[in-house]
Amino acid sequence: MPSLSPVKPLSVAAAGKTRGERALQKGQQTKQLIIDAALGLAQQIGLEGLSIGVLAEITRMSKSGVFAHFGSREELQISVVREYHRRFTDEVFSPAMNAPRGLPRLRALFDNWMQRVAIELQSGCIFISGAVAFDDRPGPVRDALANSVQTWLNALQRAVLQARDGGHLAADADAAQMCFEIHGLILSLHYEARFLKNPGAIERAHTGFENILLRYGQSATPSR
Repeated sequence: MPSLSPVKPLSVAAAGKTRGERALQKGQQTKQLIIDAALGLAQQIGLEGLSIGVLAEITRMSKSGVFAHFGSREELQISVVREYHRRFTDEVFSPAMNAPRGLPRLRALFDNWMQRVAIELQSGCIFISGAVAFDDRPGPVRDALANSVQTWLNALQRAVLQARDGGHLAADADAAQMCFEIHGLILSLHYEARFLKNPGAIERAHTGFENILLRYGQSATPSR
């Protein structure tokens, strides 16, 4: 029987590195746990209602433990905005990129957006509630919110431009105006369905989108 080579013990440096990596991974997992809890809470009470103390109670951690991951209430709020934007991108933008450029992709973006709105009519939208709370309060939180919303609207406008360039819309279609109207549909839907409890709001939003497409020349013959 061949002899087995003895297993060499880890060096002190290697063992320390392994412990450090585990600690880093655990720290990242704990931070994500806090962000998940903060996002769920912010959707109910808004970003302004977040506090280190409340998150410590929800996550059953000490205030100092929560504070160590963020350093300030403001950084916690910004982390929630970034997490919300990441999820929005994963659910709305990324899947739509599988659709062909032009009208199919634009429709996919709107349909995905509507699916997310259907959920947020119950839980709340960080972008909308955040805009109300921070619209007249300059600072990093407002900047994070505005940048996230603008990034999404820029992506929507690119989809409109691609649809126009592909001949799916009229050659003189105003992409900025079209995006403004589509965005307005979503904002109106939140108000009508969440605040006024109008049971026909979702159907009206879909009808409004189709009317926008027709008005900007959906019937045009695609060039390719």
